[in-house]
Amino acid sequence: MTDALVIGAGPAGLMAAETLSRAGRKVVLAEAKPSAGRKFLMAGKSGLNITKIEPEADFRAQYSEAEAWLAPMLAVYGQKQVQGWAGALGQELFTGSTGRVFPVAMKASPLLRAWMARMDVDLRTRWRWLGWEDDGVVFDTPEGRKVLHPKVTVLALGGASWARLGSDGTWASMLAQQGVEIAPFQPANMGFNVAWSAHMAPHFGAPIKNVAMQVGDVVHRGECVITSTGLEGGGIYAVSRALREGAALRMDLLPDLSEAEIATRLSRPRGKESVANYLRKALRLTGARLALLQEFGRPLPEGPALAPLIKALPIQHTGARPMDEAISTAGGVTRAALDDGLMLRAMPGTFVAGEMLDWEAPTGGYLITACLATGQWAGRHAANWNAP
Repeated sequence: MTDALVIGAGPAGLMAAETLSRAGRKVVLAEAKPSAGRKFLMAGKSGLNITKIEPEADFRAQYSEAEAWLAPMLAVYGQKQVQGWAGALGQELFTGSTGRVFPVAMKASPLLRAWMARMDVDLRTRWRWLGWEDDGVVFDTPEGRKVLHPKVTVLALGGASWARLGSDGTWASMLAQQGVEIAPFQPANMGFNVAWSAHMAPHFGAPIKNVAMQVGDVVHRGECVITSTGLEGGGIYAVSRALREGAALRMDLLPDLSEAEIATRLSRPRGKESVANYLRKALRLTGARLALLQEFGRPLPEGPALAPLIKALPIQHTGARPMDEAISTAGGVTRAALDDGLMLRAMPGTFVAGEMLDWEAPTGGYLITACLATGQWAGRHAANWNAP
């Protein structure tokens, strides 16, 4: 008999395991990969954004319809608590101009090493969960097939993206067979395909800075990158849900200038100047932004008539990149399938945390914060659960 079992050693699983351990439970933490936190480490390669400082209402609004569901968890373990957690692990933090919070080291590895060193759990790597058999939880391990009989279990198996790092979503069918309601997976925080013309090839890999994305009434200022397959980056991820659901994308190439100011600057006749030189001199519009204007705006209007197009350039895409490339996924275990402590109604004694749950949020610290918050919540309620 195992006291407490946590399956999945990402941020949610690690938080659940530590919470259970601190509550006095003896924890076995099973991870399919050779080491813990692989997707967490990948997130840190571009700078580990652990949370964001902003008004609480604005922060919670980023979780859309899941806000009411997650609110109690974020109230217990939100922006301040995540900063305290990192600080207690010896990580000095700084806050960027947009309110995003990062470790000074920018990497996830020092934080993860300190966290694992502090944790009093029995970590078993290369233990791949196979499901349930009779009253046991079955694993494929380097020593062969193992069956554990935990008093309480927390599942923290991730979503359905970046399968090579451990989040492959195969658990969904296993839970569905147990009568657990699962919302279909969808990509979230992902790039979009664009069928570029040949002249865009020199710009592959180029960042597009100082632009604003317009999706319906929403305007988001952020950067993105031109890739050989389309558009990627934080500016695109921030509006990716609306694009996934069919909204049109327009890009303001000069958000610091009004349409009237642009029109005034374009009132000077172009004469024999090339379009590129004219726009460079009049607007300092060059490089990737100019390439986008020519890609989606040709034939370009002359003079002031070009101003509306620069302020709202329609970006034609052919759909989202594959789900396995997405930073996160929507879908998973539904709210209706869980009680208030994140325990599966169909499986008493089994709790769920992290990206397995049906919620989504943009990048910017919201993903990691909610994974930690739900892991802490599930771990706390699992620690207090006793079989009837």
